[in-house]
Amino acid sequence: MTQVNDSTRNFGLIVSQGRVADRTDGALLGARAAADALEEYLGTTAVVTGSPEAGRIDDWTAALPAAQDTLHGLRDAVADSLDAGDTPVLLTNTCAASLGTLPTVAQRFPDAVVLWIDAHGDFNTPETTESGYLGGMVLAAACGLWDSGHGAGLDPEQVIVVGGRDIDEAEGELLSSAGVRVLAPAEVTAARVAELVAGRDVWIHVDWDVLEPGYIPAAYRVPGGLRPHQIADVFTALRDQVRGVELAEFEYGDTDVPSPVSVELILETFQSLVR
Repeated sequence: MTQVNDSTRNFGLIVSQGRVADRTDGALLGARAAADALEEYLGTTAVVTGSPEAGRIDDWTAALPAAQDTLHGLRDAVADSLDAGDTPVLLTNTCAASLGTLPTVAQRFPDAVVLWIDAHGDFNTPETTESGYLGGMVLAAACGLWDSGHGAGLDPEQVIVVGGRDIDEAEGELLSSAGVRVLAPAEVTAARVAELVAGRDVWIHVDWDVLEPGYIPAAYRVPGGLRPHQIADVFTALRDQVRGVELAEFEYGDTDVPSPVSVELILETFQSLVR
């Protein structure tokens, strides 16, 4: 790969390697593999937070305290990156890792739009969750619907769930009442997303399960998703407004899609942010 220098910005790579409610082993490997590719492409070295542990099925009440050190590390790494004038690019294992980052986003960029590009709303609370999975509760915590212990501050009316299609009934009611806009896959175009962002700063979170299965494997894949070029088009349309990016839930080692192919797709998508 050819190293690149974006004359308009520096990208600060951060990779999560600590378990944050992982129920499989592949997402930690996926975060590391994607980080390796971006390190080579950008000619830089990622800040690594946490140490890998085996996945296990546990409830959020156990997973959350176990992830405390990793979440604090991600929080500090994002703050350090922003203080250095960089644009943070996070390669994370689970969406729950964003419990450590989104409160900082809310503090540093209070007027920014958060694009939550995900097949799921991740807007459950301890009262509504059916699975007990921490990753399905992260966005609601960041918007202050429940207290994760890691802060909040996001204005739900500045959050757009892009590509959402697997949303629990009670979760859907919370999204609607809070004022979160949900764009179904059929509604997603770069022009429509840019229209809703309306020139504001943007923080982008991508869970690869937003894609149609068969491109970049994720543990909780859902049919009827987006194609990789649609994510790239959104990146291109909003390039100058992006203040940070999180790329989550790449399940390395899937038997249906060769992992090197998925890594190349992740790299190609990221390249849409680079001039």
